[in-house]
Amino acid sequence: MKYSTFDHLIVERRGPVGWLINNRPDQLNAMNAAMRDEFAIAWKELDADPEVRVIVHTGEGRAFQTGVDVSEIASDGVGMQRYQESVERFDLHFTSWHQQVWKPVITAVNGICCGGGFHWVADADIVIAASDAQFFDPHVSIGQVVAIEAIGLLRKMPAEAVMRMAFVGRYERMDAARAFELGMISQIVDPPERLRDEAQTLGERIAQNSPAAMAATKKALWGALEHGLTDACRAGAQHLVSMWGHPDQEEGPLAFAERRDANWQV
Repeated sequence: MKYSTFDHLIVERRGPVGWLINNRPDQLNAMNAAMRDEFAIAWKELDADPEVRVIVHTGEGRAFQTGVDVSEIASDGVGMQRYQESVERFDLHFTSWHQQVWKPVITAVNGICCGGGFHWVADADIVIAASDAQFFDPHVSIGQVVAIEAIGLLRKMPAEAVMRMAFVGRYERMDAARAFELGMISQIVDPPERLRDEAQTLGERIAQNSPAAMAATKKALWGALEHGLTDACRAGAQHLVSMWGHPDQEEGPLAFAERRDANWQV
């Protein structure tokens, strides 16, 4: 599958792993208006590619993502008005969750991740980080409200840690070791230069599993975050039985019994 040509993103496939790479390194991968629109297209293209079973999201240069391009907001005469309607309607399209991508998504944090960059940490299924990664949220330091990204992080890590980042702003940074202790990330990669290799390896490991079962699993687990316990279990049960009768449910036990790789439906 040939992907669209983007100015600020690199989109490619390496075996069963699709890659989405932020590509504004000179601006620390800050998201301008054009990049925001590109995300909406790129996620859908990777999701539509039947050869892609797992998606890795990372950044070029010394930063993963630093949120909205503050320089553009301050200088283009439109400022935050550009985003106001979409935020008021909660009509956002720049993360995999916003775009309802049901393939597993790995965020691989290289270097700095701050502010709006936490959108892609909160909305990923698995987050790994280079050993030199740094995390902080400068919103309140530039007169902005900490909200959507931090609310998403509350599902991953203790509220106290999220509150501290929100209120300390740019005056304190969290390193990869602390992020791992708090559950924000599940793996530290050292040396940092191995981050993409480790992400590819993890993606290939995940890609060996049934795509249909993983999609239903993701819908069940993410859906559970929207409900109380009983409602979540009821909804999860529906995703569970949605696989009954699917060819992968027969192929999995058969491949196990015959000690061979499974031939999953795509």
